[in-house]
Amino acid sequence: MKDFRAIVDEYRKIDFTQRRAALATVIKVHGSSYRSPGARMLITDDGRWVGSISGGCLEGDALRKARQVMTDHQAITVTYDTREESNQNLGIGLGCNGVIDVLIEPVLPGTKVNPVSLFEGFIDTQEPLALATVYEPQGQAGKKILINHAGSIQGGSGEGVPSVVIPDLQKLFETRKSETRKYTTPEGEVSLFLELIQPVVTVILFGGGFDARPVSQLARSLGWNVEVTDECVAHIAPVFFPDASKLSLCQREFIDREFTITPYTACVLMSHNYEYDRDVLLKLISRNAPYIGILGPRKRFEKMLDEFRGKGITLTSAQIRNIHSPIGLDIGAEAPDEIAVSIVAEIQSVFANRSGGFLKYRSGPIHQREAGSDEVFKQVYISETLSRTSGEKRS
Repeated sequence: MKDFRAIVDEYRKIDFTQRRAALATVIKVHGSSYRSPGARMLITDDGRWVGSISGGCLEGDALRKARQVMTDHQAITVTYDTREESNQNLGIGLGCNGVIDVLIEPVLPGTKVNPVSLFEGFIDTQEPLALATVYEPQGQAGKKILINHAGSIQGGSGEGVPSVVIPDLQKLFETRKSETRKYTTPEGEVSLFLELIQPVVTVILFGGGFDARPVSQLARSLGWNVEVTDECVAHIAPVFFPDASKLSLCQREFIDREFTITPYTACVLMSHNYEYDRDVLLKLISRNAPYIGILGPRKRFEKMLDEFRGKGITLTSAQIRNIHSPIGLDIGAEAPDEIAVSIVAEIQSVFANRSGGFLKYRSGPIHQREAGSDEVFKQVYISETLSRTSGEKRS
């Protein structure tokens, strides 16, 4: 969602009485690529852009193609072959070993097919959405349809998008994998790019101590929303959390009233106050928070569980699975900034449904492939003995 927001922010700054613009979107990747399907960049005719579709290798050529699109007001799909033996036409040896299809479409304010107007409508969504974009044939390219989980249309022109695509779009809410599909219509064959649009992750920091500040800064740099709460007013001064979306002085008994927990909310307990963390944890468990991280050693969390059991409260396996204590990935973090990296990396891995292991031990592709790909996703884990000892000394 950060890319969408950046594009919308830049779009709003453009004086379209003086400038023209186009949008480039990666729609398909065969082999390796720096960016995955769904990567986008907004381009203006003065040679500026925001976002990216590669590591900087394709942007220059995409700019040249975009100028044609801006003039013709007609979307096109461009194929870049970045394999060593095939990319000499670009004038550089990319060596990415992939074939990348990029849709470049005009950005025309005031029209139904303006893609950025559609983005403006969902950048603050609190629910996942699914988007279908036509990329072939050329005369239909750029037409879109946006639906919610129930299949209701939330935006897009709709014209030129076959209705049969809606069931396939709905499947994306389960698979969470972008894909391209071809459909046969009375007018001929139509190719579409289907993608899941997920809400921004919201991180709620329970405790505003000095070590919460780098967590807030790092999470905000990823485009996440950050909310900070504490029972001590001195801990939540705006000067300590200048970029936070929300600062709240809130007593623990009112947590469930003041904060909204969604499937895209990460809760981080780092107050260094055992009783506060224990009471807040009990509140969050009842709200089915999908991620709860607790700063401190494992024995601290085990003590909480013992106290819960003494009150007749037994956590389910699903609830235990959502609690991360000690918090963070095992990267040898000691200082507050390092611990912040560990915490934010773990949150990212949880919401991306990845293990957080070393990429060198991952067989198969690093980035998502289209549904139905023959490549196998397999994570090779380091010895569990190492993972059991991680984080024991954090307090």
